[in-house]
Amino acid sequence: MALSRRRFFQGAGALTLLAGRLAAPALAQSAPAGDIPPILFVHGNGDHAALWMTTLWRMECNGVPRERMAAINFIDPLARADDQVEQAGRSSTEDQRRALAEAVKELKQTSGAARIALVGNSRGGNAIRNTIKNGGGGDISHAVLCGTPNHGVYASDDGLGNEFNGRGPFLRGLNDGDSEVTAGTAFLTLRSDGLDKYAQADGRFIGKPGTPTNVTTEGPALKGATNLVLGAVDHRETAYHPRAFREIYKFIAGREPSRIEIVPETAVRLSGLVTGTPGGAPTNRPVPGATVDIYRVSAETGERIGGPLHSSQTGADGRWGPAQVDPSWPLEFVLTSSGAVTTHIYRSPFPRSSEIVHLRAARPMQPADAGAGAVVLMSRPRGYFGLPRDIVLFDGKEPSDVKSGVPTDAVTTLRLAATEVGRPVAAIFNAERIVMRAWPASENRIAVAELTY
Repeated sequence: MALSRRRFFQGAGALTLLAGRLAAPALAQSAPAGDIPPILFVHGNGDHAALWMTTLWRMECNGVPRERMAAINFIDPLARADDQVEQAGRSSTEDQRRALAEAVKELKQTSGAARIALVGNSRGGNAIRNTIKNGGGGDISHAVLCGTPNHGVYASDDGLGNEFNGRGPFLRGLNDGDSEVTAGTAFLTLRSDGLDKYAQADGRFIGKPGTPTNVTTEGPALKGATNLVLGAVDHRETAYHPRAFREIYKFIAGREPSRIEIVPETAVRLSGLVTGTPGGAPTNRPVPGATVDIYRVSAETGERIGGPLHSSQTGADGRWGPAQVDPSWPLEFVLTSSGAVTTHIYRSPFPRSSEIVHLRAARPMQPADAGAGAVVLMSRPRGYFGLPRDIVLFDGKEPSDVKSGVPTDAVTTLRLAATEVGRPVAAIFNAERIVMRAWPASENRIAVAELTY
């Protein structure tokens, strides 16, 4: 692979530099060396390392040192339609196994540990199981699989080459035998009590309404593992919800966490990658020459307070930053890159530092956007909008494009008239509230309220 390892693995090396510059907050007591194994977090299909940000923060607040944690960033995170057939911008199970094995090796080297723990969401669990069974399970002490479709998103004689077909060779190979886990590694599965869209009996969530999937809500469970049901969480929340954090920590550390809340640091440094969406499909390939500007904004109006806090342009590695911010400041990130819509990303205050604040430009303007004065999005990367489970209000109304029942939607879109350009728009998800400004669509600009929780 021509791309350097650093581009897909934002790991212990990066986090060590950060840890060396910041004093640990008073409430975070360091765990004794070797008490908890180093932990490598593995994202799911189409996702990136940044989804683990809040989990990493919670781990830090329970004494796990930054330099003993890492999160992989797969270059091409989307699975192929057929695992054995090349597909541009997508990866095979073998691609992911090799990349994960290399990341395991790197974290072992930087931490000095003989064995590490792996935690994965969705497709990330496939890579974990494949790596342990077919690429070195002796290196892995614990494996936590969160919402992983271990018996498939569907199980059918059609599309047997698909990685997510429970009757296909990939999953049948992983599940073969009396036990479905690999001896020598402690396995935990976390699943939803009916709200995981990829563990449903009806195929409507995979584009086949009325067709049985031949899987159930128990699909993520494995014979031989510790299998836990978290309750009414959605597919992504099986990994990123505070309930999931508690079980992940307890399983790996052998004790309850001392706190669930995220303890703010006094000084916060942020940096990350700018990655692309060629043809609309997400990849984690770096975007060179992109400009990142950061502004402090008013929590009530979204208006900028002063000039830019930070401005930088990405190099060949796609990295931006670092930026120094206050943990109480709401922020606006302006991402400008060639051929992409200028994206104004509004975020809640960052309580802690992170080197995985990864940025992607918003989707291109759609035919439905024609004539709109402004296009604003509300996005929830670490979960879906569940109605009526959640409070979801966008500009004072419940969004009409968010479906009720099983949570399936992570983005909602609002189109405003030209007369409304420049006004504040509030996005509310349960206890999190972000206020953004409506930017003119005529200038190829989109505003995004990106939820953290």
